Amino acid sequence: KEDGRVSSVSVQQLIEQISYVNKAKMIDHFGGVEEGAYEIYNCVEKIIKQDILGCETTELEGKDLGTKEESTAPEEVVFGDVLWDAHDEQEQMEAFQQASNSTCELGFEKYFERLNDLVAAPAPIPPLLVSGGPGSGKSLLLSKWIQLQQKHSPNTLILYHFVGRPMSTSSESALIIKRLTLKLMQHSWLVSPLTLDPAKLLEEFPRWLEKLSARHQGSIIIIIDSIDQIQQAEKHMKWLIDPLPVNVRVIVSVNVETCPQAWRLWPTLHLDPLNSKDVKSLISAECNSANVKLTKEQEKKLERHCRSATTCNALYVTLLGKTIACVGNTGNIDETLQRCFQCQDTVSLYRLVLRSIQESLQSDKEKSLLREILCVIGVSHNGVSESELMELYPELSSAVLASLVHSLHKMCLLTYGCGLLKFQHLQAWEMVRVEYMEEGENVISAYRQKLVEYFTMQLSRDRVTWRSADELPWLFQQQGDKQKLHKCLLNLFVSQNLYKRGHFAELLSYWQLVGKDKSSMAAEYFDSLKEYEKSCEGEESMICLADLYETLGRFLKDLGLLSQAVAPLQRSLEIRETALDPDHPRVAQSLHQLAGVYVQWKKFGNAEQLYKQALEISENAYGAEHPRVARELDALATLYQKQNKYEQAEQLRKKSFKIRQKAARRKGSLCGFALLRQRALQLEELTLGKDTPDNARTLNELGVLYYLQNNLETAELFLKRSLEMRERVLGPDHPDCAQSLNNLAALYNEKKHYDKAEELYEKALDIRKRALAPDHPSLAYTVKHLAVLYKKTGKLDKAVPLYELAVEIRQKSFGPKHPSVATALVNLAVLYCQMKKQVEALPLYERALKIYEDSFGHMHPRVGETLKNLAVLSYEGGDFEKAAELYKRAMEIKEAETLLIGGKATSRHSSSGDTFSLKSALSPNIFLEHGQR
Repeated sequence: KEDGRVSSVSVQQLIEQISYVNKAKMIDHFGGVEEGAYEIYNCVEKIIKQDILGCETTELEGKDLGTKEESTAPEEVVFGDVLWDAHDEQEQMEAFQQASNSTCELGFEKYFERLNDLVAAPAPIPPLLVSGGPGSGKSLLLSKWIQLQQKHSPNTLILYHFVGRPMSTSSESALIIKRLTLKLMQHSWLVSPLTLDPAKLLEEFPRWLEKLSARHQGSIIIIIDSIDQIQQAEKHMKWLIDPLPVNVRVIVSVNVETCPQAWRLWPTLHLDPLNSKDVKSLISAECNSANVKLTKEQEKKLERHCRSATTCNALYVTLLGKTIACVGNTGNIDETLQRCFQCQDTVSLYRLVLRSIQESLQSDKEKSLLREILCVIGVSHNGVSESELMELYPELSSAVLASLVHSLHKMCLLTYGCGLLKFQHLQAWEMVRVEYMEEGENVISAYRQKLVEYFTMQLSRDRVTWRSADELPWLFQQQGDKQKLHKCLLNLFVSQNLYKRGHFAELLSYWQLVGKDKSSMAAEYFDSLKEYEKSCEGEESMICLADLYETLGRFLKDLGLLSQAVAPLQRSLEIRETALDPDHPRVAQSLHQLAGVYVQWKKFGNAEQLYKQALEISENAYGAEHPRVARELDALATLYQKQNKYEQAEQLRKKSFKIRQKAARRKGSLCGFALLRQRALQLEELTLGKDTPDNARTLNELGVLYYLQNNLETAELFLKRSLEMRERVLGPDHPDCAQSLNNLAALYNEKKHYDKAEELYEKALDIRKRALAPDHPSLAYTVKHLAVLYKKTGKLDKAVPLYELAVEIRQKSFGPKHPSVATALVNLAVLYCQMKKQVEALPLYERALKIYEDSFGHMHPRVGETLKNLAVLSYEGGDFEKAAELYKRAMEIKEAETLLIGGKATSRHSSSGDTFSLKSALSPNIFLEHGQR
């Protein structure tokens, strides 16, 4: 505006239009372009941080903290110590939007019904497999169904992950599992330490799922699209074959050809080829958008062509429609159809589309640039941005690039994700490789080298972008250039960037390729830092150095190298105290991280002192009601709980709870304690009524709610009232009474009142045995927890019949040859071994081994674990030759697994311990039941 007036009529019209848009932001500015751009940048950054990420911005955080844009991690405020990558999350949101973009439903109603039936079916049920050929519409179906579920079932928590191209970040198993765990934690507002070690992360996920699903009052649906694109999917996603928690359903989509053999036993929803009506409607939709009319004869030809399995899938038909629409009324549609009919699959049709785009270009230079753009995107890790393309190819003007990208996007070749250009479909990527790179590795290597040179040039020691950290080490890994990869990893800013964004597994896999174990890797990092420190002068570079030391310390702590983690964290603390101020918030951060190492080391006295210092600094810096203060209170509470100082822990948790509650309300957060408290108040009002089954259920829910707030005494009161009311209204043998008994038992188990817990579990089991079907999930639940309690309290004879019953229940639920039956057999065998009944254990192990081998093949880790247990039995029985042979087989499997994962993968059980499936039940017993919704 100039002199308070708008500078032109067109701007005035724009402002009038915008004023009707909800949540529109307007920035008044009059002056230079650069100044205006800077003002817009600041405004957008503020919106992202405050409205989207929900970060608190204070004057203190904005001033003199010596941070650069690339190294700030505001997400840590929200997720405690968990490392979170906003790019990964953004990529998933965009993938979901793109998958659901099509307006055509393609007769999906029948599939929606089947998916709805899965959600409503009684547990336990294995995952549902959505299968179909490439481009058959699996992503579209799942995304449309997710939208329907979000609309009609607001209490259902839906976690989705869309896997992109193989070897891209979205296909890394550890990142997928970490993301799903964090989304669960975020929803239940749980701030808890989470391992970043990929092997442990994959192992612990079933326990997290059980623990966090118990907190959720409703169903949880986990959807993983294109799960078969994950490298070694069967190995890294083995949690799928275990029985899921009662309120959890899992849906995964796969291509028919690449579906792992063991998964083919699951219930399957196969997408049929499109019928002629759907084919016609898809092509008509594309033609109508371009005002193209087809003759009856042309429609008949199209219908006849789209009858084979490869020509009547959704992607092929969409592409066909777009090709016809592009010719428009000006071109020769019959000629175009003739060319299309020669393409018998999606890849060959994509080739035709690409050649049509090439023909439309005016010069050889533009054709050459088209090839360069597609090839560079094809060999990259996660895609390439427009600005990177223009720097890679200085002769490429923005007008030409815009025109090319428009054509490629319109024809489903390219799309955008996190501001990067990438292939829209796997078949488009395959076509580019066939069309432009069929000469082999030399061509691919040349394009990779071009990217390597570009990102190497971008790299400088004081400034590393997420792009160079994402692409450069990965490119070296693909080229097999260990020397350059090693040098790249020792650029401390590259490793820091990957680690701070949670790309822990990726970083470890690079070091594994270089051939360094964890200890030598730690030593090399520390030596590099010492060398870098010599060149640091001035306050800003020292603050940056402290960040690097802290990152290294946290990384080593996550690797379990506690003794080596102390030195860098101590050095970070010293630098910050000197360069900043002993009372600076960054000093509190150092104290917090150092305390975390001492907690793991079980040096609780040292840890307590450091946490208290961090708390005092945070309170002085931010005020007593800041989320950072809540984080220190939570850490102290966890420390006291480990020392059995429950009263002190409870007081700190209450203070933290109030701070988080206020912060959630202040941010208008859609999840968290604000909603939890609102639900509590609503339930309290309901419980004032008379004795009814509904009120009894509400009392039970209220008990669970107080339990989740760690208020065990109040929880006990409500659960007892629920039980008494149910016994009066429904009678003492009703299944609802068993639910209340079960929840009270879990609570007493948590309080270590084992005798009371045992008595109540036994009562609940008696009722459920009489009232429920032999394979009912609630019966399985009580059997499991009572068996674990017997085992924990040394009553092994009592535990045996329950472990036997667990085998029966799984056999009835899944059939005698299902892997989960093998897991139950191993649990029983382990128990017999503890009782020195090796003779009874042997046939159970042998049967479990047969099931695992038939289901997974002879080289699966579970086969190896069972062979190891059998080897121990043979050894104890005096058959040393057989023991040696079994142990040798087990070690061969172990070595193969170690080569695949990298690092040491510890055995999940031995003959004297429980299997990992049951281990989850040994964690604190918070699995209270919420009742049917």
